[in-house]
Amino acid sequence: MPNVFCVRADSGQYTDHFIRGGYAAIGWFEGLDLSEYRSKDELMAIYPERHPWDTSRTAIGVNVGQITRFVFEIKEDDLIFTPARENELIRCGKVQGPYYFAGAQPEDGCRYPHRRPVSWQDEPIRRHELDFPLQATLKSTLTVFRVRNAVRWGESIGEEELAETHRQPAERVLERVLTLDPTEFEILVTALLATLGFEAERVGKTGDEGVDATGLLDVYNLAKIQLFVQAKRYRRGSRISGRVVRSLRQKIPHHAQGAFITTADFQKDAFDVSEEPGFPRIGLMNGAKLVELLTEQWEKLDLPQEIREKLGLRKGLLVD
Repeated sequence: MPNVFCVRADSGQYTDHFIRGGYAAIGWFEGLDLSEYRSKDELMAIYPERHPWDTSRTAIGVNVGQITRFVFEIKEDDLIFTPARENELIRCGKVQGPYYFAGAQPEDGCRYPHRRPVSWQDEPIRRHELDFPLQATLKSTLTVFRVRNAVRWGESIGEEELAETHRQPAERVLERVLTLDPTEFEILVTALLATLGFEAERVGKTGDEGVDATGLLDVYNLAKIQLFVQAKRYRRGSRISGRVVRSLRQKIPHHAQGAFITTADFQKDAFDVSEEPGFPRIGLMNGAKLVELLTEQWEKLDLPQEIREKLGLRKGLLVD
């Protein structure tokens, strides 16, 4: 099974260079071909003289660790992702060969000389299409790091072997969620949001198409958002259209935001509507992301015992 790594492109500054040139790259030791070195210890020995401004042993260790990861640990057929300059977009690719040195002054405009050949996918993915653990992974401040929950990555980038490892248990959880009736599902979603700091009141009525819960999302008193939530069960395989999302948006005051949480999935135009400039933003959570959040927060949920027994889950069900 391939490993998955993130290699940042200086806040997206060189992402286009990576894609056009068919590589991923890092800096450090600029002007020095690292193919002559064989271990982290060797790099650690020469790092201080090449980077005399780094005096912290901790910083030196972290930087050499990232260089080592890029030069020695990444292998052919491993997967790499890099955030684009547009913060919402992620580019993904597969490593095609070993490390190479592009020269002291690369001629393609990217100043990073240490490179790995990468076959990049034609289309980027949107950050919000990733499941929650992967979105959290992107918050790391490191330039090069390994994604530990690699099986979650496969479905997003079309690696079927990785995707199937993740998909099977997720489908089993979703089947249990679909045994809930509409009212029980709304209770579940409201309780789930409460674990994230959402002070909510259920307002929906069974069978309606309006807002099911409204309240204040308080993120540790750093940000407070009035949130209008629609929670709907749909049969598996359904894809919610932009028209349905737009209908929810009409019920959201301009100063607030919305959330559409479902057991199904969304059509592409639903995402376009949810982020349309000049209108309240609507966060979209499909069945796969609902399962991710549910299994992450299971032990914190304040649920009626009857619903707990119907679901019968345990913490970390999908954690590899």
